[in-house]
Amino acid sequence: MSDLKKRFEKAAEDVKKLTDRPDNDTLLKLYALYKQGAEGDVSGPKPGFFDFVGTAKYEAWDKLKGTKPEEAMQKYIDLVAKLRA
Repeated sequence: MSDLKKRFEKAAEDVKKLTDRPDNDTLLKLYALYKQGAEGDVSGPKPGFFDFVGTAKYEAWDKLKGTKPEEAMQKYIDLVAKLRA
């Protein structure tokens, strides 16, 4: 396993231990970066109109389409480190 992947997984564990809950925009950014880093470009159908949370998550992830997973992993690691500081 690469060092980047190990740091990414550690950041995913660390984010669960944050003392303060991030705002919704930051949570969406964390979600999108994690999904892009772990799975690549968005896949599957967009959630229905009344699934507001699902739609917001889908759209946040979709905005990262084309971002290399390694780049998304590093941005996720950096964001988690910033939130922990």
